[in-house]
Amino acid sequence: MKKLFPLTLALVLALALVATEASAQRFTKRKMYNSVGVSLNAMNYFGDVVPKTNIASLRLGATRPNIGFTFTRRFAPRLSGRASLSYGRVTGDDAKAADDKDSQAKFRYTRNMNFRNDIFEFAAVGVFDLLENRNNYIRRPDFVPYVFAGVAVFRHNPKGLVGDNTLGLTKGDYVALQPLHTEGQGSAGYESPYKRTSISIPFGGGIRYKLDRHFDLGFEIGWRKTFTDYIDDVGGNYVRSKDDLTSAGGKYFGYEITREGVPGTFTEANQMDEIRGNDNEKDWYIVTGLTLNYILSPRVKSPKFR
Repeated sequence: MKKLFPLTLALVLALALVATEASAQRFTKRKMYNSVGVSLNAMNYFGDVVPKTNIASLRLGATRPNIGFTFTRRFAPRLSGRASLSYGRVTGDDAKAADDKDSQAKFRYTRNMNFRNDIFEFAAVGVFDLLENRNNYIRRPDFVPYVFAGVAVFRHNPKGLVGDNTLGLTKGDYVALQPLHTEGQGSAGYESPYKRTSISIPFGGGIRYKLDRHFDLGFEIGWRKTFTDYIDDVGGNYVRSKDDLTSAGGKYFGYEITREGVPGTFTEANQMDEIRGNDNEKDWYIVTGLTLNYILSPRVKSPKFR
């Protein structure tokens, strides 16, 4: 996955630059057009609360819906620019993802962390069609595979599910985790609290199918490489002392949620400053689904005669 991202991004940018330079002067404004679309997607996440400690691991049972709206401007025979606004949810649960019999996963099973995170995203990407269309939108190809890459800003809010009513918490409630500073963030000797607004690099590919004169149906898969390790609120070590957690929610999710009795792992008594999450890899999320695009008929000005 680490190699897939830079290779895909480099390919998209290189092809887009070549295509734009070669075609822009011969592609008239009469052939440019806009389209709007709505997408229904499935959303997954890669991070610390997954079956395996690698970027390719996900749990299909944690798939959640995502909906998005797009605006696309066609600039050249192969190149378009697209802006999108979307909302979706990712989830994770050590109790469901980790196997207590697995020598690697049993530590995450003991950790017993869970989360859900609602993500609002605004993205701007360049879309490069692998088949060109030098004609107007009416004569566009029936099938068009494409790749894309760009930049996105997203707002997220990880929450944890309370499993019991200790410390005055209500069982079954979802509690926002970032304000709890579950790894001691903001206290002396710890990192600063993580931000709930961050950026990501969206990239991927898809295929569009021409339904009729105005409508296209597309299937797309896109990865989001983020620069935060806290989509799941897990990224570093346990606090060095339980007293460094100042709230009831912080003590519960940052310490007391730990499961007892799994042989060969830590317990609440000896987990201080132990590894809680993998800080060598930032979190990712992936969006896969269908998009219905409607092409807005361009206004063509008639030539003026004198």
